Amino acid sequence: MTKVTIKRALLSVSDKAGLVDLAQALADQGVEILSTGGSAKVIRDAGIPVKEVADHTGFPEMMDGRVKTLHPKIHGGFLALRDNAEHVKAMGEHGIGGIDLVAVNLYPFEATVASGADFDTCIENIDIGGPAMVRSAAKNHAFVTIVTDPADYPEIIEQIKSEGGTTHEMRKKLAAKAYARTAAYDTAISQWYAEQNGVTFADRSTFAGTKVQECRYGENPHQVAAFYKNGEDRPGIATAVQHQGKELSYNNLNDTDAAFELVSEFDPSVPTVAIIKHANPCGVAKGATLKEAYEKALKCDPVSAFGGIVALNGTVDAETAEGIIKVFTEVIIAPNVTDEAKAIIGAKKNLRLLTTGGLADPTQAAKMVKTVAGGFLVQNRDTGRVTLDDLKVVTKRAPSEDELKDMLFAFQVGKHVKSNAIVYVRDGMTVGIGAGQMNRRDSSRIAAIRAGEAAEMAGDAESLAKGSVVASDAFFPFADGLLAAAEAGATAVIQPGGSMRDDEVIKAADEAGLAMVFTGMRHFRH
Repeated sequence: MTKVTIKRALLSVSDKAGLVDLAQALADQGVEILSTGGSAKVIRDAGIPVKEVADHTGFPEMMDGRVKTLHPKIHGGFLALRDNAEHVKAMGEHGIGGIDLVAVNLYPFEATVASGADFDTCIENIDIGGPAMVRSAAKNHAFVTIVTDPADYPEIIEQIKSEGGTTHEMRKKLAAKAYARTAAYDTAISQWYAEQNGVTFADRSTFAGTKVQECRYGENPHQVAAFYKNGEDRPGIATAVQHQGKELSYNNLNDTDAAFELVSEFDPSVPTVAIIKHANPCGVAKGATLKEAYEKALKCDPVSAFGGIVALNGTVDAETAEGIIKVFTEVIIAPNVTDEAKAIIGAKKNLRLLTTGGLADPTQAAKMVKTVAGGFLVQNRDTGRVTLDDLKVVTKRAPSEDELKDMLFAFQVGKHVKSNAIVYVRDGMTVGIGAGQMNRRDSSRIAAIRAGEAAEMAGDAESLAKGSVVASDAFFPFADGLLAAAEAGATAVIQPGGSMRDDEVIKAADEAGLAMVFTGMRHFRH
């Protein structure tokens, strides 16, 4: 079966956008239009002939509209194989007319849940007849055109006008889209039900998203990739407005998300900037202004900052923008930007500028998914946060007030560094970061090397690690990593603790004159 001429259509939509245009185009082709409730009213009010489904079936709507399209005259009209003699005979015997086009979009369950509606309201917004019609029509796409997205109306209208019907290629494409929609819909319902029952990990789990873009390629040119959003109400890369610049690549999206999640950890009343490269921070700093914070973050590792992502926790102003565009930067992301700053950044046409309207809530729970061979791993987002009251001093010397401030800052940054993670901080700025090494000692040494190189580039006489504090995302299994930090000039250490050799590490810290605190919380990030 190739072209199907539309003789009868059923239009029953929650989203009324484009409904009148579709109905009018069908009516102009002499199509009989069936509809229900609000959809029928909109069509009728537009002066377009429409027949209520209840009149077509001879069976009234009932139970507050819960039962209206679940009827053999509707589903028989969808499912009958027009080239099957037995099906055609059954249609004739039971007065079932074929329905050639179905436009259905479902009750807004996801939006209802997102609005914070109560349990009963959410239940009433679980569509039953809609998904049943969608699945029936999609299954029989050889004869029936199923439309679930108003964005497809113009193409369908054009094809009906030019071809006199819809092509098999079009119907097959729309059927695939229809099943994807019902799958996503059922996913949202099942996840909501699990939450209502206090179940974190259900026996069966699915995840759904809506495609935002197809990327030119993935991490490498030989890989294909796409970006989907899952509807999470969270300021960030999926909700941001892009004001200028090239389309974001797969790596840009990944790195920009990492940058914004990191900078969102910090109080917006304290200007903070993070510079990210390959999903790892290469410089993070606080300042009296965003400009100062950016300059301090850049000082930590100006080599790695080249071609990086800059995330800010406040409104980008002109002075800050002037500083950022002096260094080749891929993306700037911030809650807001002034018109003056936007104009300055506009001079760099390829530089992407994104605003989110707010910061992400670092305590907001969500599931994270990682695929493995034959399955996937699921965990909740790392929402753990350490406060001053959580710290346990384990050395003879207690840290000073300034060291404690830098410790907490370093530990928050370390949460966003690939493990094994070591972060040196001095005066509210990272001065050395070691990431992703197979042992903690090497991460400590690399961070110290970065601090020394940064000092040389800044013209400082001694390493930036001198007088710093050091954070470790997990415990030191041996004293060697801690001693490497002491050799680099660190004076205090913050780490989770919990190693079998804690006593040995504490003794080494005391002998080196270090202050050390345990957090009791680990922040692995693989």
